[in-house]
Amino acid sequence: MRQLSTQDADFDNQLTQLLAFETVNDAELLHTVDDIIAQVRADGDSVVLALTQQFDQHPATTMQELELSKEALADAFANLDENVKTALTTAATRVQTFHERQVQETWQYEDELGNRLGQKVTPLDRVGIYVPGGLASYPSSVLMNAIPAKVAGVAEVIMVVPAPKGVLNPLVLAAAHLAKVDRVFTIGGAQAVAALAYGTETIPAVDKITGPGNKYVAAAKRAVFGQVGIDMIAGPSEVLVYAEGEAQDRADWLAMDLLSQAEHDRIAQAIFVTTSEEQLKEVELEIERALAELPKADIARDSLQNRGALILVKDRSEGMALINRIAPEHLELSVDNPDALLDDIRHAGAIFMGRHTPEAIGDYCAGPNHVLPTSGTARFSSPLGVYDFQKKSSIIYCSENGSKPLAKTADILAQREDLEAHARSARYRYQ
Repeated sequence: MRQLSTQDADFDNQLTQLLAFETVNDAELLHTVDDIIAQVRADGDSVVLALTQQFDQHPATTMQELELSKEALADAFANLDENVKTALTTAATRVQTFHERQVQETWQYEDELGNRLGQKVTPLDRVGIYVPGGLASYPSSVLMNAIPAKVAGVAEVIMVVPAPKGVLNPLVLAAAHLAKVDRVFTIGGAQAVAALAYGTETIPAVDKITGPGNKYVAAAKRAVFGQVGIDMIAGPSEVLVYAEGEAQDRADWLAMDLLSQAEHDRIAQAIFVTTSEEQLKEVELEIERALAELPKADIARDSLQNRGALILVKDRSEGMALINRIAPEHLELSVDNPDALLDDIRHAGAIFMGRHTPEAIGDYCAGPNHVLPTSGTARFSSPLGVYDFQKKSSIIYCSENGSKPLAKTADILAQREDLEAHARSARYRYQ
C-alpha cells in the first residue's frame, strides 16, 4: 500500500494519479452499450429476453417468467430467519424515518404588487431502480432506492435485478416487499436500463432510473439520460478515514474501516489521512494482520495496492484541505471532537462523526442514503434523497394591477433583446 506525504516534492502529481479514474469513457464499451440500447428500442421484449438468456444464462423462455409476483416477494420476507427479518425491518424503518424529513412541500407567497408566486412540488409518476443481483447482492440497495421514492409519493416503482442462472438472493426480494416495490423484473445490464428508459411490450417506461451497477449499467445510464432522468454515474466505492494520532484511536478499528471499502471491489479506494507518522505505521501493520484472516483478502489487497494510500499531512489545516480536494464518497472523522472539523469540510458524500460511527453502519441502517457521489463528484452532487423523486413547477399568478409594472419592465427588456412579439405581448397588458 503506497505511502504519501504532503511534504513530498511531487505530492500533487502522485495524488492526481491516485485519484484518476474514468468510469465510462472506453470507446468499445460505449459502442457495445449503444448497440444494445438500439436493439431494445427496435425489438423490445424479444431482445431483452434473448440478452438475458445470453448474458445471465437465465432459463426463462418468456418475458412473463422474468417478472416476480408480489406473493413471491412476500414469501421471501416471511421465510427469513427472525433475526434477519428484524434487522431488515429495523433498517427499512430508519431509512424511511430519515427520508420523511426531506419531503419538500408546495409553497407560495404574495408580493407587494398583489402577484402570487411560488413552486408546486410534484412526485414523479414512475421510477426504475437498478439493484445488483446474484448471490452476492445488496438488499440495502433496494431500501435506499425504493423507500425515498415511495416517501416522495412516486406512484409506481419498477425494480430490475439480474438473476444469473435464475438465482436470486431472497433478501433482495424481501427488501423489495418491505419497500413496497410495485413490480420486479429479473433482468440486468444495459438491456435493463434501455427497457426502463424506452419501455417494451411488458416493461413500462419510467421517468427516472436510479441505483448502482457495473460499467455497462453506468454507460447505459449515461446514454439514456435526457430520455429519462438518472441519479448519477457511480464509480467504485471510496472511503477516506481521517485521524490525528489521539490517545483513544485504535489502529485495528481504523484498519478495518479501510478494509470495509477495499473488500467491495478491486478498484474500490481506501485512503487513510493522519497527522501522525507513528499512527500511519500502526495502521499499516493492522491492515496486514487483518488481511491474513479476511474472506475477501485477495480483493481487498488488490484494491489497496491499486488505489489505496496512507497519507501523512503536516497538520489539521492541511488535512482539511486534502479532504476537500479529494471530495470522498465516505468520510470518517476519527477524532475526539469531530464537530470542530465540520465547518471546514465542504466536499464529502457522507460524513461519519467520531470513532463509534463506522461507514458500515451508514451502508445499512443509520438512516441517511448510501447512494452517494463518487470520484470527486461530491464537489457538486448530493446523496440520493426524496428530492430526487420530486420535481418542481413554478407558479406565477399576476393580478390585473400587479401585472402592469411587470409588463412594462418586460416590454423594455424584450425590445433590447430584439424580440418584438415578446414586447407587444407584455405591452398589451399595461397599455
